[in-house]
Amino acid sequence: MQITGIQKLTLLDYPGTVACTVFTAGCNFRCPFCHNAMLVLPEQITQDYLTDDEVFDFLRRRRGVLDGVAVTGGEPLLHKDIPEFLERVKELGYKIKLDTNGSNPALLREIVEKKLVDRVAMDIKNSPELYAETIGFEHFDLAPVEESKNLLLSGSMDYEFRTTVVKGIHTRESLIEAAKWIRGAKEYYLQQFKDSGNLVLGEGLSAYDEKQMRALADAVREYIPAVEVRGV
Repeated sequence: MQITGIQKLTLLDYPGTVACTVFTAGCNFRCPFCHNAMLVLPEQITQDYLTDDEVFDFLRRRRGVLDGVAVTGGEPLLHKDIPEFLERVKELGYKIKLDTNGSNPALLREIVEKKLVDRVAMDIKNSPELYAETIGFEHFDLAPVEESKNLLLSGSMDYEFRTTVVKGIHTRESLIEAAKWIRGAKEYYLQQFKDSGNLVLGEGLSAYDEKQMRALADAVREYIPAVEVRGV
């Protein structure tokens, strides 16, 4: 698997759990607000990949210090060998959170059924009607994302849905439609957009302020009571 880096001592989405984040290279979406262009755009992806030995040496040496591993990207499920990677991480005794855009439901289902992760965090990019535009395409078949969404809603494992909210891309109305689409979700987070300085589209994007974010969450809460705001 193409791993570009490990970020030490970040918080996994379990209270009190200290984890590291493993970053995989490549993504099949081109969301303009993505803050990891160096993991998405082919011309920016580093070729200095970590070897399996480097990754697992790091994890072995930190057993007892770290509790978990968050696997993110890019899009981790582009890598067909990710089940084997996750299994090896599990053998070291770590909890695992997997981040995904939901575009590979078959691989996600395999991982869930084999209990290779403890939690899945799936991005909901926007309302179904605005999905293609939001992820940087003219047309997009939403069926795979729909299947992944339904898999998580079935309650087979611990999960969250989340939307990075960007002014000019997301509106009150589009977020309400997104919430209707995932109605019944156990957890839904509206994440405030941050300009990392390494965006897929480097200009013209801005964030809603904290008051506006909370107002958007209030609008969504009619359909998903458990919605929360992140990053403000």
